Amino acid sequence: MIRAQKDIVVAKANLEIDEEVTYNYAYLAMLRCSRSMVFMKGYRSVDGQQHKTIIELSGEILGEEFKSIVKKFDRMRRKRNQFTYDPFIPVSKIEAENALKTEENFVKTVLKLVQKENPQPRFNFNK
Repeated sequence: MIRAQKDIVVAKANLEIDEEVTYNYAYLAMLRCSRSMVFMKGYRSVDGQQHKTIIELSGEILGEEFKSIVKKFDRMRRKRNQFTYDPFIPVSKIEAENALKTEENFVKTVLKLVQKENPQPRFNFNK
């Protein structure tokens, strides 16, 4: 969760400089939050598609109410994979801004769940 907080700061700071960096770090913040939630539940992803598996497990943990945001997270995973391996698929500023919005909603959701189930850790994501 602490690393995710740093990713959020990096994503926001780079919006005017590099849309791909913003998009990537927004995605990484979501992935790291998801991993912490999945680990908290006692699961470990060990297959060859860890990002996809973490997203699927996140959807199962969060439930039907959060299906829409988990779908956005998975679309971000696919888009990130595309622009990482194909330099001719750019990320637009609108896509980067939408990634930040999705990340903010997702991280807040996961943070509430983590703090509800394990109230001892306190994370300051309001910086």
